[in-house]
Amino acid sequence: MPSVDVAGEFETIRRLLAPLAHPEWGRGLLDDVAVVPSRTGYDLVLTKDTIVEGVHFLPDDPLDTVAQKLLRVNLSDLASKGAEPFGYLLGCFWSNRCGWPEREAFAAGLKRDQAAFHVALMGGDTVSTPGPASFSLTMLGWTPRGQTIGRDGARPGDLILVTGAIGDGYLGLQAARGLLSLDPGRIAALVDHYRAPLPRLAFAGQIRELATAAIDVSDGLLADLGHVAAASGVAMEVTLDSLPVSAAGQAWLDGRVDGEDARLQLATGGDDYEIAFTAPPAHETALRREADRQHLRLTCIGRVSRGTGLTVHHAGAVVAVDRTGWTHR
Repeated sequence: MPSVDVAGEFETIRRLLAPLAHPEWGRGLLDDVAVVPSRTGYDLVLTKDTIVEGVHFLPDDPLDTVAQKLLRVNLSDLASKGAEPFGYLLGCFWSNRCGWPEREAFAAGLKRDQAAFHVALMGGDTVSTPGPASFSLTMLGWTPRGQTIGRDGARPGDLILVTGAIGDGYLGLQAARGLLSLDPGRIAALVDHYRAPLPRLAFAGQIRELATAAIDVSDGLLADLGHVAAASGVAMEVTLDSLPVSAAGQAWLDGRVDGEDARLQLATGGDDYEIAFTAPPAHETALRREADRQHLRLTCIGRVSRGTGLTVHHAGAVVAVDRTGWTHR
């Protein structure tokens, strides 16, 4: 275990976090606040996620990937709203395992992703805790005024679509715990996805312009679609046969004899950070054209109908679903 005799709060801020601050609005992290000017014609969009050791990341996960996951899960929320990110506030709850090398690694992960996603640190706070280590981030972004996509716009007749592959977050956690028997390349890909999922920011413009409702897949695809159905006052018909899976996910499915239950595990596991959304059939061609241009997989997995709730089909039959995804107590 690393020594707990590390530089204090202000040294951590000065040496590791201040270099990540926005050069103007973050005030060098020398003030108690950040000052953000208004942007004419835009709405300010905010989202916040917290990750806790032993719940959202494993105790032996490298802290650079923990920082990347923290940043990316928040960026994923903005992507599903059609928003453009620009900055964030950070809260660090350092446990005894967070010595100076671990703090340096955490800052290095933030630095890499700040450059990749064009965001900057605006401010925050750091404290010590007996554990577990926890980190919280508030992400700020912009959307053109009145154009933020919510969960409440789905309409009967809309298609239900999802980006990328579903289930790699769930499988990645199993792989990181050493519980999967797949070839090393696929294991590595799944662990990478679990530790540092890719937010679909490049598709945010299409979500904003063409979707009627959207959500990022964090708690589980079925749970998150259930949230959209409830907010929109509609029913959703989802077909498990259409569930998009990665090559690693397909290899895992091929080794299972309980195909229906296995697909349900992928559809309810969470931590995918893809975008599930609804859109009128008339917009499907434009959506697919842009997805193809981005080399992004886009799959129609069902339709919105009149009524309430979520109905799941597999092999032509309705599937009983006892658990749709992850919930915190």
